Amino acid sequence: MVSWKALKFEELSNNELFDLFKLRVDVFVVEQTCPYPELDEKDRHPETRHLLGIQNDELVACARLLPAGLSYPSVSIGRVATCKSFRGKGAGKRLMGEAIRQCELLWPHQSIEIGAQEYLKDFYESFGFVETSTMYLEDDIPHIDMKRS
Repeated sequence: MVSWKALKFEELSNNELFDLFKLRVDVFVVEQTCPYPELDEKDRHPETRHLLGIQNDELVACARLLPAGLSYPSVSIGRVATCKSFRGKGAGKRLMGEAIRQCELLWPHQSIEIGAQEYLKDFYESFGFVETSTMYLEDDIPHIDMKRS
């Protein structure tokens, strides 16, 4: 059973912060062989929430929830990641469901935008997101913008 926390940057313990950044670097930099500046000032924005999925005292999933105007005109979800051992068991679906739920609690009645890796278009469409851009390369990975009203 996964337990969820949505915390501000300053609410993260040292170990939670380390685990969060390690999971993101493991997925986005190492697995995707994509060296890029993974950390940015959005992590410390006062309205940003870091969604942590914890199972058996291990961080197994995470996402970054951003207020409107920080990355997109609408609220946005980014840095969506699950650890390798947690994949293939519905982890991504549970993570996105919780991320959307948290956004709706934090910022009710607002659209949510994402910059999705293109190959995950169908996955995000299953949550009500629709494509709003043509394909573009971000760090040499095909992406599309999507929005959920």
